[in-house]
Amino acid sequence: MRVDRSGVSALVLALVLGACAPAGEEQAEAPAADTPAAAPESVQDSATTDTAMGQDDYPVSSAAQIHDRTFTLDTHVDIGPGYGTDALDPGEHTHAQVDLPKMVEGGLDAAFFIVYVGQGDLTEEGYAAAREAAEEKYRGISRMLANDPDRIALATTADEVEAIAASGRLVALIGMENAYPLGPGIDDVPMWAERGVRYMSITHFGNNQFGGSSNPDTGAGEPAEDPGLSDLGRELVASLNDHGIIVDVSHVGKQTMLDAIELSRAPVMASHSGARAVYDNARNLDDEQLRAIRDNGGVAHMVAFRRYIGEMPQAVLDGQRALAAELGLDTPEGREAATPEIIAAYREGLAALRAEHGDVDISVLADHIDHAVEVAGIEHVGIASDFDGGGGVGGWEDASETAAVTEELLRRGYTPDEIEMMWSGNILRVMRAVEEAAATAE
Repeated sequence: MRVDRSGVSALVLALVLGACAPAGEEQAEAPAADTPAAAPESVQDSATTDTAMGQDDYPVSSAAQIHDRTFTLDTHVDIGPGYGTDALDPGEHTHAQVDLPKMVEGGLDAAFFIVYVGQGDLTEEGYAAAREAAEEKYRGISRMLANDPDRIALATTADEVEAIAASGRLVALIGMENAYPLGPGIDDVPMWAERGVRYMSITHFGNNQFGGSSNPDTGAGEPAEDPGLSDLGRELVASLNDHGIIVDVSHVGKQTMLDAIELSRAPVMASHSGARAVYDNARNLDDEQLRAIRDNGGVAHMVAFRRYIGEMPQAVLDGQRALAAELGLDTPEGREAATPEIIAAYREGLAALRAEHGDVDISVLADHIDHAVEVAGIEHVGIASDFDGGGGVGGWEDASETAAVTEELLRRGYTPDEIEMMWSGNILRVMRAVEEAAATAE
């Protein structure tokens, strides 16, 4: 099931502007722009065989052909300010890691575009500001869809995903990162479901009205220990089940996650996380959490986010901060005002730092995938980038390089069927189960 990729020229690698930078230390870092120190071996240059990975059912001769036959769905793509306007038109070549030309070039067929809002005060004013921020993200996604209806369309069910792809168009889905904009109640859940939101994470960085975060704001007095789902959070999980929205447990504290899984009548997902046994970061899932997702019938998507999945050389981090400050990219205002020349200078400087000192690359992402498969089973593992929200690893810096992920998984011995399960089959299965649970809600 493929979309038409004809007539696409080569694209330059993109700069991440850090739209969803974490609170605290990571928020103070330079924007995560991400050009590889050295380009990976081309998929097209991979060794060819008579059959793919020895599978007689796949008479194809290269990783590129296997990737072209695979339906790929990235479960987490953030969007920047002014999305769908002349300031950032995803229908054109842009500085963003994901736009429509890059999706076509890299063979990325579908993506969840994210209505993201950072955590703020649990006050009337805070809720109002969060609601407006969510509305603007939704308007941005709507503008993209309205601007290019012949190239991309919104899917709200698994069947619609497949139908749109069969029509030759790219597929857009909508996820919401952080339930905070719902405010002090859950009355807005039906509205977001009607608009097409098909997953919603309970928290982001910092605890909220629904539960605990994997990264509580201890500096603001939040307890380090996860309090679990609040009473309102329990109501939220039930409402999401009733309205066909997947409960997303990425960014969620362990107890809150386990509470949500216990309560949910449908499979859950982790939209963009890593395996904590591979790299010990609070954003990642330990083996107990991976098994809980497995037992729930859900899917955990391993994320291509350098800082979450591997150890960044300190020299790169220090140099990145200094470079950002030198170019005026160390503030949100500076990043929004950055010219193409400044972006290019930052990209080149960061590539030089990584070439000199090392990088977290696509093989590290595959290590997380391997571990998640070992613990949870291949039916419960997926793939996510977190592009334009800090994501990217050496070899998969933007959507134009998506085929490199398939190539790496083939190198590790996964079959084409298994790779397609991780790219899309597992999340489509979860979508169908959530749709069925909503249809049978009382």
